[in-house]
Amino acid sequence: MQFKQEHLSSKMGLSKLPSKSPLPEANWVLVFGSVKRFKERGFAKTLQKRYPHAQIIGCTTAGEITGEGVYDDSIHITAMLWERSTLKFIAKPINSMAQSHALGNLIASELKQDNLKGVFVLSDGLNINGSELVEGLQEDLKNVPITGGLAGDNAQFTQTYLLNNGEVYDRGVIAVGIYGDNAVITSGALGGWKPYGPPRKVTRAVKNIVYELDNKPALPLYKMYIGHYASQLPASGLNFPFAIMDDKKSITVIRTLLAVSADENSLTFAGNVAEGSTVRFLKSDHDRLVNGASDAARQIIDKGINLNSKALAICVSCVGRKLVMAEQVSDEVFAVQRLLGTQTGITGFYSNGEICSGENDGHSLLHNQTMTIAYLSENMN
Repeated sequence: MQFKQEHLSSKMGLSKLPSKSPLPEANWVLVFGSVKRFKERGFAKTLQKRYPHAQIIGCTTAGEITGEGVYDDSIHITAMLWERSTLKFIAKPINSMAQSHALGNLIASELKQDNLKGVFVLSDGLNINGSELVEGLQEDLKNVPITGGLAGDNAQFTQTYLLNNGEVYDRGVIAVGIYGDNAVITSGALGGWKPYGPPRKVTRAVKNIVYELDNKPALPLYKMYIGHYASQLPASGLNFPFAIMDDKKSITVIRTLLAVSADENSLTFAGNVAEGSTVRFLKSDHDRLVNGASDAARQIIDKGINLNSKALAICVSCVGRKLVMAEQVSDEVFAVQRLLGTQTGITGFYSNGEICSGENDGHSLLHNQTMTIAYLSENMN
């Protein structure tokens, strides 16, 4: 696999791109940028002209991740040429949030075939239940690593967009299947959040809305734990996610608070929280989050990859992490790069939800508040 990257800062228009692209024969181009940049005149057509042989996909973000750090209102372009693998691209509309699971099933059925080594997914960040989308995908693609994320809009939570060749639109899902014995696809995911307070049982919940914890109304209990931050809800909820715990009291997945209802005393999360599950409140700081990103990269190394191979790491991290780390947010990207090495290109975005398989490449989940890394390469020997 060959790849070349281009970057336009917030003050650079599309006209600043060189007349010739660095990899005109690319067969897959990945583009991340802000809502403002995706709405620029001629955005999609300019990219198509530069990469006439490629499938061009991308999404809006809450910040663009590059090897040089994290940017806002920029455009980051990664052109890839997969030389020994086959790619299949599928784009589907989202007609309603209720169809999220069925949509995952449908995409999986169209991708499923021999030698499928991995799937990369980009989705609308607001009009879908990401948990059910991933569950639908994984049901029919067992033991296949599924990575990607839900588009962002700089924490405004009003409008996200996808790019699919010549079209910029919302309410859709794009998936890429990567096939062939030479494809190397693996991933890592870790948060770096610290549980505090006692475990709580979710005694009443419907999908991603939690009504009761330990048979008590959820919202007053949550407010008690976050103290003076309660006056800033729901925005301050990004700093205090939930951990869903397993039987061994380990964190299986993290959920970000999206909304609260004073009328129903409920909490709405960015992914499902099953009734009967055990949860704990979480908090973190800069150093813990950076260490979490390092450990996500270390998971990839521990799977036995060849660190001398040229590879691409697509980092999808949560907008909540960006808000906690503020001006030091690039530190988590540099932590990933230090471990994976300079021969590994870095791209990615801050998202409304992260899709990754973590330590077990065969079981993917929707994550929140987590640094996830899709590691893509090809055996060229």
